[in-house]
Amino acid sequence: MSRTWNIALLQLDIASGDPDANFAKVESALNEAVRSDQDKPDIIVLPEMWNASYALERIGELADVEGRRTREMISAFCREHAVNVVAGSVAVKRGNRVTNTSFAFDRGGAMVAEYSKIHLFRLMEEDKHLTAGQHAGRMTLDGIPAGLAICYDLRFPEPARKLAVDGAIMLFLPAQWPNPRLNHWRTLIAARAIENQMFVIACNRVGSEGKSSFFGHSMIVDPWGDIVLEGGEEEGVLRASIDLEAVDRARRKIRVFEDRRPDLY
Repeated sequence: MSRTWNIALLQLDIASGDPDANFAKVESALNEAVRSDQDKPDIIVLPEMWNASYALERIGELADVEGRRTREMISAFCREHAVNVVAGSVAVKRGNRVTNTSFAFDRGGAMVAEYSKIHLFRLMEEDKHLTAGQHAGRMTLDGIPAGLAICYDLRFPEPARKLAVDGAIMLFLPAQWPNPRLNHWRTLIAARAIENQMFVIACNRVGSEGKSSFFGHSMIVDPWGDIVLEGGEEEGVLRASIDLEAVDRARRKIRVFEDRRPDLY
């Protein structure tokens, strides 16, 4: 298996409360991402809550029941195009509960991970309408150990560190990160990458919703904190290649994981 991965981030505007429009947009963007054989990605990443966005007052009626619609569409796409997909996150309804849930699929269309956001963002009233997840977002794609987090999870160093200690060399982060906190976005992504000597692959939305506007700037940051890719504020398919061996080189150079003192903290 090649140690170079081609990545496509789908930086999209999202229609609040309109799942049909959003599913159509995502399907079109996925097809655009694989249209060129020359730049065909190994993995495609979507933003957070792309099925309904933050129409939280109606989220119970808008959420994808059991995630079936999302899983069926993304799984079929992966099988057809032999590509991995981290399907951002969507509102998923199970019984009376709605979660902000990310699914990941391998090249054969098998679901390899399901992760529900564990830190709910009170400034957007997620805590009033959603149920927090209870498990870490571990997965393996193409034999590569990786992890999942969602938006506000980025502000907490512990999940990324736990995933890295357990072997993850990449962290995927779908988000709806708004203005005016672009500096926080850049700084925290770089911090998680540097402190865990891993790639952080973050896909943010653009556009506006209510009083919030979203700046995009989807990013890939390498284990040294260097920016591999940073988007602007427009919709589009953002592409980059990463050298997975960079993780081993960084961890051999500065042996953070050997020098940890978990007995003291």
